[in-house]
Amino acid sequence: MSAFAASGTSVPLPSATGAWQEGDPPGRRQWHALATPLPLEAGGELPGVELAFETWGRLAPDGSNAVLVLHALTGDGHAAGPAGPGHPTTGWWDGLIGPGLALDTDRWFVVAPNVLGGCQGSTGPASPRPGGRRRWGGAFPYLTQRDQVAAEARLADALGVGTWALVVGGSMGGMRAVEWAVTHPERTGALLLLATAAAASGEQIAWSTLQLHAIRSDPHWRGGDYHDTDRGPHAGLGIARRIAHVTYRSEPELSARFGREPQGAEDPWRGGRYQVESYLDHHAVKLVRRFDAGSYVVLTEAMNGHDVGRGRGGVPAALRRVTAPALVAGVDSDRLYPLSQQAELAAHLPGADRLRVVESPYGHDGFLLETEQVGALIRELLG
Repeated sequence: MSAFAASGTSVPLPSATGAWQEGDPPGRRQWHALATPLPLEAGGELPGVELAFETWGRLAPDGSNAVLVLHALTGDGHAAGPAGPGHPTTGWWDGLIGPGLALDTDRWFVVAPNVLGGCQGSTGPASPRPGGRRRWGGAFPYLTQRDQVAAEARLADALGVGTWALVVGGSMGGMRAVEWAVTHPERTGALLLLATAAAASGEQIAWSTLQLHAIRSDPHWRGGDYHDTDRGPHAGLGIARRIAHVTYRSEPELSARFGREPQGAEDPWRGGRYQVESYLDHHAVKLVRRFDAGSYVVLTEAMNGHDVGRGRGGVPAALRRVTAPALVAGVDSDRLYPLSQQAELAAHLPGADRLRVVESPYGHDGFLLETEQVGALIRELLG
């Protein structure tokens, strides 16, 4: 029995990809098409770039109230709002964005783009190439965080945002947020970095490499050219998600929540699962339904390549370019992005006072789940 069958799901998996496709309900998405090809840090350029994004609130006449919210690896631009047509899940920061919340949309104009290379409306491996119906697939170019920020800067120009009142991101979104502040210090009014790093560590690259191997070892990967077939690398993407999800949570939480208990009436000695196995199966199926394996590879490689000090004289020199007031917070139980990485950021950012600590049993995912503590940090920066 496959792990997906064992999960007990009755909702069919997508044929090849869970990416948003032309003709799907747009939901709250808007799009901006870049007028010219995007030069890439690794060489060459990417033509026909579109960024999907969502907004909440209204931009002030002088453009002074705009906040940029940057999502993590498997997030997207749907940071707030219910699930519905075009949006398979509730907004990932739904408790922080809205009237009267930390990002009060009666006051702030909040923008959340789907990252370049993503799969929920922005140009990525599942997108058609310009001038034809063939998908990018395995030919999609290598991206860096700086390429993604360059695309987002063009979106800001199109929206009429000269300077963001706040740039905020966690995990992969925090990588882009710190790149924003270093590349465009004059456009970053304040900075909030959550559970992130100035550069990917060897251990983070190691965990990511296991996930990349899982996807590429799936016979349905086909070198990344599976989008127009009847089957995508669902098993490989599901294994990648299971590996990642273990690193996102803490050992004490998994032990307290699941321990060694079997799943329902299943007997692990006779082919059944433990509760924690069922939990990981559940998250694997959820991701396969809404994500694209090619995007997972492209974005993971961009995270592995993250180094804000590259070509800038090292991390301390790069961070000294930042002129914005900054808060840097880590999660005390995070084993994937340990507090030492946030301490490095706080030590070298001129506008940061000290490392802030989010107390949570949930590990790395604490930056998504501890909305009260994160909301307090946002209010501190925005006043």
